[in-house]
Amino acid sequence: LQKSINQLSLDKIEELNDYNSVLLQLLSSPNLSCKEKIYRQYDHMVQVNTVLPPGDDAAILRIKGTEKAIALTTEGNGRYCFLDPYQGAKIVVAEAARNLSCKGALPRAVTDCLNFGAPENTDSYWQLVQAIKGLSEACQDFETPVISGNVSLYNENDGKPIDPTPVIGMVGVINDCSHICTLDFKNENDIIFLLGESHNELGGSEYLELIHQKKCGLPPVLNLSLEKRIQDFCRKVIEKDLLASAHDCSLGGLAIALAESCIKSGLGAEIDLKTNIRSDCTLFGESQSRIVVTVNPEKAQDFINCLQKEEIPFQQIGSVKGNNLKINHWINLPVENLVKAWQRI
Repeated sequence: LQKSINQLSLDKIEELNDYNSVLLQLLSSPNLSCKEKIYRQYDHMVQVNTVLPPGDDAAILRIKGTEKAIALTTEGNGRYCFLDPYQGAKIVVAEAARNLSCKGALPRAVTDCLNFGAPENTDSYWQLVQAIKGLSEACQDFETPVISGNVSLYNENDGKPIDPTPVIGMVGVINDCSHICTLDFKNENDIIFLLGESHNELGGSEYLELIHQKKCGLPPVLNLSLEKRIQDFCRKVIEKDLLASAHDCSLGGLAIALAESCIKSGLGAEIDLKTNIRSDCTLFGESQSRIVVTVNPEKAQDFINCLQKEEIPFQQIGSVKGNNLKINHWINLPVENLVKAWQRI
């Protein structure tokens, strides 16, 4: 009986959602759309040290006179922290570290900007305390000390505080500039893998707020031990030149991560997901500790051997192919349509 109820619920969800439309709406949303209009206003090629410019998971700058480089990224999620400031703050740190690990960089240090309402307000004060605890715990786990930062309080409008929003900048070190990974798909027929696990989690997601106008539930569960293992693994296989691309799966979920890799490369993908969770959670849930990677078919078995040796949860989900992004029977869109939505054309 419960299975029948769940199936009825799933059928209703798919009936109500045109996932092609949902994906395009998410791509054109302010949080997920192209930010080039902002970052192109600043000279990010000063002193010609830029190896990877803005627009990827992280930017990369060479250290002249050495083989090393530094990777830099920023992260923040006021919605997660509104729903659970402790868990939300931990996720901000984990996602920043994941951005760096996807480039092959070892996270090393953090700067923060803590944006909250008036501390005289007991709710705002509690949010601040919990967020600091979350940041502290996650930074200790990643061994990334907070070396600078600032606190901005009394952020309110009409007497109402903003969502608690700790924003962090994180820097990581790449020992060899020749071992750098980017998020764009590289070659037709490369095999696509998803590292990590997807769960029935929609709380605090971009999908839930944008499509269903609900800011509710709890943020995704974060297992810091698993997160670190997957990030460590990603850096190792980048150093071994086993990956063609790597992209963190976070805001907007798996469908957004795949779409972004298509957009950056102009290449399509055919995805066949084996899942026992709801379709909307599969596509747009923001389960943590996930990375989308592509591998040349000739290196695929070596890569799978490494996954199995390190006991990393993974799924082979498809291949780079054609000019459309196809995900099961849910999504089938030309890459040019994804680009237009993302660029808000």
